[in-house]
Amino acid sequence: MAVNGSYTSPIADAAYATVGTVNNGFVSKVLGGIDGWTIALTLFLSLVAYDQSQFVVIASTRDMARKVLNSPEYVKPCVVDVAHKLLRPTNWVFLDGREHVDYRKGLNGLFTRQALELYLPGQEEVYSKYFQKFLDISQKEYGGKPTPFMPHFRELMCAVSCRTFVGHYISDEAVKKIADDYYLITAALELVNFPIILPFTKTWYGKKAADMVLDEFSKCAAKSKVRMAAGGSVGCILDGWVKTMIESEKYRQKIAQGVKAEEAGKPSQLLRPFTDFEISQTIFTFLFASQDATSSASTWLFQLMADRPDVLDKVREENLRVRNGDRNAAFTMDMLESMTYTRAVVKEILRYRPPVLMIPYLVKKDFPITETYTVPKGAMVIPTTYPALHDPEAYPNPDSFDPERWITGTAENQTKNWLVFGTGPHYCLGQTYATLNLMAMVGKASVLLDWEHHVTELSEKIKVFATIFPQDDCLLTFSKRP
Repeated sequence: MAVNGSYTSPIADAAYATVGTVNNGFVSKVLGGIDGWTIALTLFLSLVAYDQSQFVVIASTRDMARKVLNSPEYVKPCVVDVAHKLLRPTNWVFLDGREHVDYRKGLNGLFTRQALELYLPGQEEVYSKYFQKFLDISQKEYGGKPTPFMPHFRELMCAVSCRTFVGHYISDEAVKKIADDYYLITAALELVNFPIILPFTKTWYGKKAADMVLDEFSKCAAKSKVRMAAGGSVGCILDGWVKTMIESEKYRQKIAQGVKAEEAGKPSQLLRPFTDFEISQTIFTFLFASQDATSSASTWLFQLMADRPDVLDKVREENLRVRNGDRNAAFTMDMLESMTYTRAVVKEILRYRPPVLMIPYLVKKDFPITETYTVPKGAMVIPTTYPALHDPEAYPNPDSFDPERWITGTAENQTKNWLVFGTGPHYCLGQTYATLNLMAMVGKASVLLDWEHHVTELSEKIKVFATIFPQDDCLLTFSKRP
């Protein structure tokens, strides 16, 4: 079979190395309000319903949550049974201890400041395309009438993630299919699904969608290897990782030939070669970690900024200023890092409406979580983030959306409460990327677009689908700024 080695990947014809419609379930139950403990209780009951034979402990305080997250000798992250089938049992996220630490070290270089700057042009390209799409939806399809935009934000976040992770090796058609089908993956991972995959169940549809994503990312890996071996420049996370693999192999060959180590050009990270499928599994975990969380954050960002025109005005003023008045100027890392107020808005969104509420862990051995209580081996212990992020001692008036707390207040000093991206050995690798990405999105939108939020009685009520969204799916109308 001939290999299609072109830079842009069609969905289905690259040769590569092979190795061996959603209905919300119980966890998606609509909640009656934003009270954090109501959300926590709903998720807790879902966990109990999922496996009534397993003992569940909620780590409900900041300090207990931090202790769990920083105790890898006692606990390890756990997921629903079907996750191993969707992500594959050999996926690195299921590694524990030293193996997990070593694997993460090989990924750290993909999220440095220098690396993140290389991904910016691809992200800007996606935002430009989708902002025009938002205008077409609002003005052409709906004649200026409000329409639910949460599904469109999910597609946008999937598109920008795919462009960042695998660049132009993936086609727009494949990105659209992944965005559409990711609902099926999220639904399959709900806590109360039957763990055995049976035809035409949510887990079955989720497995088919996951297989499609893994297949497409494998093709992207094959194409990146061809292009980077030919001396191509890094344009996405995949390229950066493959380039380091190639440099590592060249270094090993030189050492084998007797070249002195100091003359062999050792790369900053020495990696083994990974198969296309191994690479695909890892890229899939990046999408798995980002898709639902950033979809939630972007939805709340656009809704709350429309509801708070004073906040939107300040973001707009700052973004015009750092662009020297040219609203079409491409964003740079220096520009993003100078956006003090835009960063405050993004951090306040993540605190006020945290995308990750609970993080299930499995207890590997009896765990003395306090001086008076030990969680038994085999139990599930669940750190919660909401209480720490809505602690009135750390964040006065915590149920108020107030970006100024990050500028004139003491919010930046509350590092122990800032659990949005976790802490400990499993903290989010992409936390800087995620924050800058949201800043870039809302900053660019502020100078190019106007938008209005159609407030309903459901706008501030919460529904849960892996993360939290407004019950009315955020009714917006976009228009072009004059």
